[in-house]
Amino acid sequence: MLLVTGASGTVGREVIEQLPPGQPVRALLRDPARAGAPTGRPGLRVVRGDYDDRRSLTAAMTGVRAVFMVTCDPYRPEQDQALIDTARAAGVRHLVKLSALAVSDPEADDLITRWQRDSEERVRASGLRWTLLRPRAFMSNALRWADSVRTGSVVRALHGNAPHACVDPRDVARVAVRALTGTGHEGRTYALTGPEPVSAVQQTGVLAQVLGRPLRFEELSEEQARQGLLRRYPPEVAEALLASAARQRDGGKALVTGTVARLTGRPPGSFHSWAHDHAHVFTGPTAAVH
Repeated sequence: MLLVTGASGTVGREVIEQLPPGQPVRALLRDPARAGAPTGRPGLRVVRGDYDDRRSLTAAMTGVRAVFMVTCDPYRPEQDQALIDTARAAGVRHLVKLSALAVSDPEADDLITRWQRDSEERVRASGLRWTLLRPRAFMSNALRWADSVRTGSVVRALHGNAPHACVDPRDVARVAVRALTGTGHEGRTYALTGPEPVSAVQQTGVLAQVLGRPLRFEELSEEQARQGLLRRYPPEVAEALLASAARQRDGGKALVTGTVARLTGRPPGSFHSWAHDHAHVFTGPTAAVH
């Protein structure tokens, strides 16, 4: 039995989708009744679990062999510890943690990166077998442009010419599935990128080609970007994301690794392929971002 936390998120849903047929899996959700919960897969059971509720975690992990670990609150490191402690007590043997490639960058010292480093250290110190997945940002982050593309044929971003080896989340899930179901991944750290660095300006051009209509790119000032982030995030998170964008501007996210191809036997997906498969989100009546 496997357990997938963060099961309503992009990678969590893909992990469930890509598991071998017949593989029993539990999807951990705080509210299983909410929209976006994974459904319809044979062998899938959706269970309620809250990182602040040890009893619910224990119930979810009983009989589980391996856990795909996703946490999302940089202010609550105790939540990671609760998940780790409960997994150990329940007899879980392997944690596969979704982290971030910024952890390996000595220049990265923002809130989100520090949190991921702390979380990785807790996993390593757990006494359990572990695998760390460190992806670059997901190509699916382009979905944040869906509304402006649909309504105004425009993409707006900070540092539009900055290269970024962003990765298709489906490739991250493929690697996660191999780590969860295969052997030889214990104690390994995997840096996951796409096949080439692309900038927001280049992504705009790809989207225009895929959609078959012209799009324009508008460069945001740092203050415009900050105000946009502050509408969605606390100030500390907004500043962390701005620091991340500055590292990208300076070339810190352009490096491409061959890890996806080596582990999955297929080259990582391009942004063009991702855009083609998600074109409906940029043209439909609503921006169904997920």
